[in-house]
Amino acid sequence: MDLTHKNVRVRDPNGEGCKALAETLARVGDKWTILVVGALSNGPQRYNALRRMIDGISQRMLTLTLKGLEQDGLVTRTLYPTVPPRVDYELTDLGRSLEGTLAAVAEWAVANRGAMVAARKAYQARGEGEAAQEAGERAA
Repeated sequence: MDLTHKNVRVRDPNGEGCKALAETLARVGDKWTILVVGALSNGPQRYNALRRMIDGISQRMLTLTLKGLEQDGLVTRTLYPTVPPRVDYELTDLGRSLEGTLAAVAEWAVANRGAMVAARKAYQARGEGEAAQEAGERAA
């Protein structure tokens, strides 16, 4: 069976094609998106609170992630006219609909981390063994 780009588009129930699907998956599958959605799952948060909650995220990456999530309708940004200005970020209904799916992925990741680490070590050991065997065959 030939699975060309055209065939994949025909099978796409929304008629958007692979590129649109890839864009959506890139947004919701991004590690920072997952962590920001998780941080916002408990309600609205201010920028600095989000930055403290998400270990390892830079100011630039948090800003880019929040802008992308707002652009895609997953997060709202509310500016309060106070001195200094206060900005809150909150999940939209669309963003909240993503919470359960991302929570399930996070649970799976935690539950299977050990197995993945073991598989990675086994793969590396096989690779090192294969490389040594190939080197021995070339020397012979």
